[in-house]
Amino acid sequence: MARASQRPGVTAYVLHSHDWSESSLILDLFTREHGRVVAVAKGAKRPYSQLRPVLMPFQRLSLVFGVKRSEDAEVWLLRQAEWAGGPAWPGGGALLPGFYLNELLMRLMVRHDPHPALFDAYAQTLLAMGDPALLQAALRAFELTLLRHLGHLPQLSVQTIDNRAVVAGKPYELHPDLGVREALWLGEPGAGPVVLDGQVLMSIEHALSLSDGIPTLMAACMPALSELKALLRTLIHYHLGSQTLRTRQLMMELQQP
Repeated sequence: MARASQRPGVTAYVLHSHDWSESSLILDLFTREHGRVVAVAKGAKRPYSQLRPVLMPFQRLSLVFGVKRSEDAEVWLLRQAEWAGGPAWPGGGALLPGFYLNELLMRLMVRHDPHPALFDAYAQTLLAMGDPALLQAALRAFELTLLRHLGHLPQLSVQTIDNRAVVAGKPYELHPDLGVREALWLGEPGAGPVVLDGQVLMSIEHALSLSDGIPTLMAACMPALSELKALLRTLIHYHLGSQTLRTRQLMMELQQP
């Protein structure tokens, strides 16, 4: 009979939780070391459980798992959890966008595929979202980072088909299948595909290549936030397939008069 083992402590955020029994929870976690992990927290719903006040979204946590049988177990057993420090989540207007980020990770990432740099970008994004003036730039920067890490975002400084350099001052499209290409629409402004100036694309590509992550990428997004919002919505929808993001639908409903 296989003996239970214990994984070393990992850094994580709770993306989502739901009831497993009267006293336990199933958690969808984003860990720095292992990517997305599903775990069961036995007894976490009991009034005096030490896990109960800790297992909240948007808190940086240090977790210890116990595992039986195999390192590839589909559901892990959570043994310990404690707050790993950092600023408190601001909530308010950032709350629903925060759950939007969590839903993106759950829908687009496969389990047990580590992306440490993406984990760090998520942590930076949560911090930036505390400032209402930076919220939209933070969301666009994270969407771009997520798509790039998952292999869904081509190099933005060259045209995808022929590798010709993007030129500042010229308009370009970003197509889900064809990648970056010079915009061909000559009709009424706003009636055709979303276009971006070549300088914006080059600035975003440069920011994506740097190690400081989200802050520089946010600055690169600032000149074209509305265009990027529409463009990235199309790209994300394409890669989600038939799935609908519940948080995005809810945000749209709340904005209706």
